[in-house]
Amino acid sequence: MPSALNGQAAPRDELAQRLDFLVEADRLKAVERANTLNDLSRQENSAEHSWHLTLYAMVMEGQAQPGVNVDRAIRMLILHDLVEIDVGDVPLHAANGQAHDAPEVKAAEARAAERIFGLLPDPQGSAFLALWQEFEEAQTPDAVFAKSLDRTQPLVQNLASNGVGWRRFGVTQADIETRVGSRITRGLPEVWAHLHERVRAFFG
Repeated sequence: MPSALNGQAAPRDELAQRLDFLVEADRLKAVERANTLNDLSRQENSAEHSWHLTLYAMVMEGQAQPGVNVDRAIRMLILHDLVEIDVGDVPLHAANGQAHDAPEVKAAEARAAERIFGLLPDPQGSAFLALWQEFEEAQTPDAVFAKSLDRTQPLVQNLASNGVGWRRFGVTQADIETRVGSRITRGLPEVWAHLHERVRAFFG
Protein backbone atom coordinates (compact mmCIF):
# COMPACT_ATOMS: atom_id res chain seq x y z
CA MET A 1 0.00 0.00 0.00
CA PRO A 2 1.44 3.44 -0.91
CA SER A 3 2.21 5.58 2.10
CA ALA A 4 3.07 9.15 2.98
CA LEU A 5 6.58 7.98 3.83
CA ASN A 6 7.54 7.48 0.19
CA GLY A 7 5.75 10.56 -1.04
CA GLN A 8 2.87 8.60 -2.58
CA ALA A 9 0.15 9.19 -0.03
CA ALA A 10 -3.11 7.31 -0.43
CA PRO A 11 -5.48 9.57 1.55
CA ARG A 12 -8.57 7.39 1.24
CA ASP A 13 -6.71 4.26 2.32
CA GLU A 14 -5.07 6.11 5.19
CA LEU A 15 -8.42 7.51 6.29
CA ALA A 16 -9.77 3.96 6.39
CA GLN A 17 -6.78 2.89 8.52
CA ARG A 18 -7.40 5.70 10.98
CA LEU A 19 -11.07 4.83 11.26
CA ASP A 20 -10.22 1.15 11.75
CA PHE A 21 -7.87 2.12 14.57
CA LEU A 22 -10.60 4.17 16.23
CA VAL A 23 -13.05 1.29 15.95
CA GLU A 24 -10.46 -1.01 17.54
CA ALA A 25 -9.83 1.51 20.32
CA ASP A 26 -13.52 1.31 21.26
CA ARG A 27 -12.79 -2.16 22.67
CA LEU A 28 -10.99 -0.51 25.60
CA LYS A 29 -14.42 0.41 26.97
CA ALA A 30 -15.05 -3.29 27.62
CA VAL A 31 -11.85 -3.91 29.62
CA GLU A 32 -12.79 -4.12 33.29
CA ARG A 33 -10.33 -2.86 35.89
CA ALA A 34 -9.85 -3.92 39.50
CA ASN A 35 -11.02 -0.56 40.86
CA THR A 36 -14.68 0.17 41.41
CA LEU A 37 -16.39 3.45 40.72
CA ASN A 38 -16.55 5.65 43.79
CA ASP A 39 -20.26 4.92 44.23
CA LEU A 40 -19.45 1.16 44.25
CA SER A 41 -22.02 0.56 41.49
CA ARG A 42 -19.64 -1.35 39.19
CA GLN A 43 -16.03 -1.82 38.14
CA GLU A 44 -14.27 0.99 36.33
CA ASN A 45 -13.26 0.27 32.73
CA SER A 46 -9.93 1.13 31.18
CA ALA A 47 -11.30 3.79 28.84
CA GLU A 48 -12.80 5.61 31.84
CA HIS A 49 -9.47 5.32 33.63
CA SER A 50 -7.64 6.87 30.66
CA TRP A 51 -10.11 9.76 30.46
CA HIS A 52 -9.90 10.37 34.18
CA LEU A 53 -6.10 10.47 34.01
CA THR A 54 -6.15 13.15 31.33
CA LEU A 55 -8.38 15.22 33.63
CA TYR A 56 -5.94 14.59 36.49
CA ALA A 57 -3.13 15.91 34.29
CA MET A 58 -5.05 19.10 33.52
CA VAL A 59 -6.07 19.69 37.13
CA MET A 60 -2.65 18.82 38.57
CA GLU A 61 -0.67 20.79 36.02
CA GLY A 62 0.56 23.14 38.75
CA GLN A 63 2.16 20.19 40.54
CA ALA A 64 4.27 19.17 37.54
CA GLN A 65 8.02 19.39 37.92
CA PRO A 66 10.00 21.93 35.85
CA GLY A 67 10.41 20.91 32.23
CA VAL A 68 7.21 18.88 31.99
CA ASN A 69 5.08 19.37 28.87
CA VAL A 70 1.64 18.57 30.27
CA ASP A 71 -0.05 18.47 26.86
CA ARG A 72 2.44 15.83 25.76
CA ALA A 73 1.88 13.86 28.96
CA ILE A 74 -1.85 13.93 28.24
CA ARG A 75 -1.17 12.32 24.86
CA MET A 76 0.70 9.53 26.63
CA LEU A 77 -2.14 9.00 29.08
CA ILE A 78 -4.74 8.73 26.31
CA LEU A 79 -2.66 6.01 24.66
CA HIS A 80 -1.07 4.18 27.59
CA ASP A 81 -3.70 1.53 28.28
CA LEU A 82 -4.75 0.66 24.72
CA VAL A 83 -2.59 -2.46 25.02
CA GLU A 84 -5.14 -3.77 27.51
CA ILE A 85 -7.41 -4.49 24.54
CA ASP A 86 -5.19 -7.56 23.99
CA VAL A 87 -3.69 -8.14 27.44
CA GLY A 88 -6.43 -7.03 29.81
CA ASP A 89 -5.90 -5.14 33.06
CA VAL A 90 -3.24 -6.68 35.27
CA PRO A 91 -3.88 -5.26 38.75
CA LEU A 92 -0.88 -3.70 40.44
CA HIS A 93 -1.50 -5.50 43.73
CA ALA A 94 -2.39 -8.92 42.35
CA ALA A 95 -0.02 -11.75 43.28
CA ASN A 96 1.98 -9.43 45.51
CA GLY A 97 2.58 -7.11 42.58
CA GLN A 98 4.72 -9.66 40.73
CA ALA A 99 2.35 -10.28 37.83
CA HIS A 100 2.01 -6.59 36.97
CA ASP A 101 5.71 -6.21 36.17
CA ALA A 102 6.38 -9.77 35.05
CA PRO A 103 8.52 -10.07 31.90
CA GLU A 104 5.82 -12.06 30.12
CA VAL A 105 3.27 -9.32 30.79
CA LYS A 106 5.63 -6.63 29.53
CA ALA A 107 6.35 -8.69 26.40
CA ALA A 108 2.65 -9.22 25.75
CA GLU A 109 1.99 -5.51 26.13
CA ALA A 110 4.81 -4.66 23.73
CA ARG A 111 3.33 -7.03 21.13
CA ALA A 112 -0.09 -5.47 21.65
CA ALA A 113 1.34 -1.98 21.17
CA GLU A 114 2.97 -3.03 17.90
CA ARG A 115 -0.29 -4.52 16.65
CA ILE A 116 -2.64 -1.75 17.74
CA PHE A 117 -0.54 1.24 16.73
CA GLY A 118 0.40 -0.65 13.57
CA LEU A 119 -3.21 -0.23 12.46
CA LEU A 120 -2.42 3.43 11.84
CA PRO A 121 -0.52 4.71 8.81
CA ASP A 122 3.00 5.94 9.31
CA PRO A 123 4.35 8.23 10.57
CA GLN A 124 1.38 8.52 12.98
CA GLY A 125 1.47 4.90 14.09
CA SER A 126 5.19 5.03 14.82
CA ALA A 127 4.80 8.28 16.74
CA PHE A 128 2.05 6.82 18.93
CA LEU A 129 4.14 3.71 19.57
CA ALA A 130 7.11 5.86 20.57
CA LEU A 131 4.94 7.80 23.04
CA TRP A 132 3.68 4.54 24.54
CA GLN A 133 7.23 3.22 24.89
CA GLU A 134 8.38 6.46 26.50
CA PHE A 135 5.57 6.21 29.04
CA GLU A 136 6.47 2.62 29.86
CA GLU A 137 10.16 3.46 30.35
CA ALA A 138 9.25 6.44 32.59
CA GLN A 139 12.58 8.22 32.25
CA THR A 140 11.69 11.56 30.66
CA PRO A 141 10.05 14.37 32.70
CA ASP A 142 6.81 14.02 30.72
CA ALA A 143 6.66 10.25 31.26
CA VAL A 144 7.53 10.52 34.96
CA PHE A 145 4.66 12.99 35.45
CA ALA A 146 2.27 10.76 33.50
CA LYS A 147 3.33 7.60 35.35
CA SER A 148 2.94 9.36 38.71
CA LEU A 149 -0.63 10.27 37.79
CA ASP A 150 -1.27 6.68 36.75
CA ARG A 151 -0.43 5.62 40.30
CA THR A 152 -2.30 8.53 41.90
CA GLN A 153 -5.72 7.96 40.37
CA PRO A 154 -6.29 4.37 41.64
CA LEU A 155 -5.07 5.38 45.10
CA VAL A 156 -7.57 8.23 45.25
CA GLN A 157 -10.29 5.91 43.94
CA ASN A 158 -9.57 3.47 46.75
CA LEU A 159 -9.65 6.16 49.39
CA ALA A 160 -12.96 7.42 48.01
CA SER A 161 -14.47 3.91 47.93
CA ASN A 162 -13.32 2.97 51.43
CA GLY A 163 -10.52 0.73 50.19
CA VAL A 164 -12.67 -1.81 48.37
CA GLY A 165 -9.90 -2.68 45.92
CA TRP A 166 -7.26 -2.80 48.63
CA ARG A 167 -9.31 -5.21 50.73
CA ARG A 168 -9.97 -7.39 47.69
CA PHE A 169 -6.23 -7.93 47.17
CA GLY A 170 -5.13 -7.83 50.80
CA VAL A 171 -3.11 -4.65 50.29
CA THR A 172 -1.13 -3.27 53.21
CA GLN A 173 0.17 0.21 53.93
CA ALA A 174 3.66 -1.04 53.14
CA ASP A 175 2.46 -2.29 49.74
CA ILE A 176 1.12 1.14 48.89
CA GLU A 177 4.25 2.92 50.07
CA THR A 178 6.49 0.61 48.05
CA ARG A 179 4.51 0.10 44.84
CA VAL A 180 2.62 3.38 44.65
CA GLY A 181 4.28 6.01 46.81
CA SER A 182 7.70 5.52 45.24
CA ARG A 183 6.23 6.17 41.78
CA ILE A 184 4.14 9.17 42.77
CA THR A 185 7.05 10.77 44.59
CA ARG A 186 9.15 10.88 41.40
CA GLY A 187 6.77 13.23 39.62
CA LEU A 188 4.37 14.57 42.25
CA PRO A 189 6.16 14.75 45.62
CA GLU A 190 3.67 17.18 47.20
CA VAL A 191 0.74 15.05 46.07
CA TRP A 192 2.29 11.96 47.67
CA ALA A 193 3.01 13.84 50.90
CA HIS A 194 -0.67 14.73 51.11
CA LEU A 195 -1.93 11.28 50.13
CA HIS A 196 0.52 9.51 52.41
CA GLU A 197 -1.15 11.14 55.41
CA ARG A 198 -4.52 9.91 54.20
CA VAL A 199 -3.17 6.40 53.61
CA ARG A 200 -1.70 6.27 57.12
CA ALA A 201 -5.02 7.42 58.54
CA PHE A 202 -6.88 4.76 56.56
CA PHE A 203 -4.68 1.94 57.85
CA GLY A 204 -4.16 3.46 61.28
